[in-house]
Amino acid sequence: MRACPFLAATAVLVLATQAAAQTKYPAVLEGHAVLPAMTLVPPPADAPQELQISGRYAGPGGQRVDAPETIPATSALSDKAAPRPTGVSFPLKGQPVQGLSGIKNLKDGTFLTLSDNGFGSKANSPDAMLTFHVVKPDWKSGAVERVSTVFLSDPDRKVPFRIVNENTPKRYLTGGDFDIESIQPVGDTLWFGDEFGPFLIKTDRTGKVMQVFETKVDGKIVRSPDHPAVAMPAIPGAVKFEVRRSKGFEGMAASADGKFLYPLLEGPLLTATGEPEAKDGKRFLRILEFDTAKGEYTGQSFKYTLEAPNNSIGDFNLIDATSGLIIERDDTEGDLAQACLEGAPKSDCFNVPAKFKRIYKIDMAQADADGFVKKVGYIDLMDIDDPQKLARQGAKDGKLTFPFFTIENVDLVDADRIIVGNDNNLPFSSGRALGKVDDNELILLKVTDLLQAR
Repeated sequence: MRACPFLAATAVLVLATQAAAQTKYPAVLEGHAVLPAMTLVPPPADAPQELQISGRYAGPGGQRVDAPETIPATSALSDKAAPRPTGVSFPLKGQPVQGLSGIKNLKDGTFLTLSDNGFGSKANSPDAMLTFHVVKPDWKSGAVERVSTVFLSDPDRKVPFRIVNENTPKRYLTGGDFDIESIQPVGDTLWFGDEFGPFLIKTDRTGKVMQVFETKVDGKIVRSPDHPAVAMPAIPGAVKFEVRRSKGFEGMAASADGKFLYPLLEGPLLTATGEPEAKDGKRFLRILEFDTAKGEYTGQSFKYTLEAPNNSIGDFNLIDATSGLIIERDDTEGDLAQACLEGAPKSDCFNVPAKFKRIYKIDMAQADADGFVKKVGYIDLMDIDDPQKLARQGAKDGKLTFPFFTIENVDLVDADRIIVGNDNNLPFSSGRALGKVDDNELILLKVTDLLQAR
């Protein structure tokens, strides 16, 4: 096993730093740009005709509905007894530029990002094409330009299982094949972290798959229920998997030289007894290390402790050789001031208002003897200062909140600033305003103290 420089800190340093309480640091808004929710693009001319429409199978029961814009959407977090409308209907005419999940600063004013699985599951997304984009926020006007969109494909048949568009010339990939949630450019290639397998996917810059990698933890392959090799059992309870559904790779950092990737699972691995991994009663996630040149896991991994058992992470990017930013959030959305009061559920209020939405700075060089990274400090995305009144929407009394269900984009912009963005789960999220589907929002935050903290 390759010796890991991150674990070189002395025991004295580790004990001293781990004992320190977590510190909340200020976040000041310096820009706010919005990509409208209903931003759609046509599929490529050589794509199957059925991909002209997306979301046919995303309605109740998964039954196919071919007529566009005939099913009113409701928030995935609204109470079943009182569905909360999002104000739009599906299926959609075209492919949505939505679900932005994972971002990388290209350092020329543009950012690399991607659309994820589509509509939330393998079963309901076979007509949602997998794409990545280059976007350019204009902090002065508040607009987001979609510079380019690329569609993932597998014409060379590198995916080692049957895909939705198996017997087509270009073999475009869909949300019925993978749920890509993170992206990293390395030289002339791109790497994607997938939740379904979970897998790592290597493509060229045109989105053509070059290789697909199984996930190994401690030398053993781990899989989720959506892995193609995991079959529904004839006997209840007989199926075995180590990664819970939709808890595969969510964030994925990369070393500055691109030699190593650090994919991060969204949920804890399951133990032999079926319980989530935990230490001292606190659940933790695995950060794995992958050698891009060798195309294999190094065997080295780190552990990230969750602040609450059911929290998830949204994104992970390094900001220097050993430290990085991780979004940790709960499954809530909406303004606390518009929360439903006790009693019968209603559709005109938030039944699970946003509470825990943070970005933590972590340091792998200060990991302890068991590989648990140090949480240096955090910013609270529900408490963003807006002294210049730059917020385009959602501000009140000099504060901006980011009250979204899934917040899945964070990266360094410069020595003082970071960019943060939500995944709007089109058409199933409505956290910014009641009755209105969420847009894709990007915010520029000054967080100097957090970035300098040690």
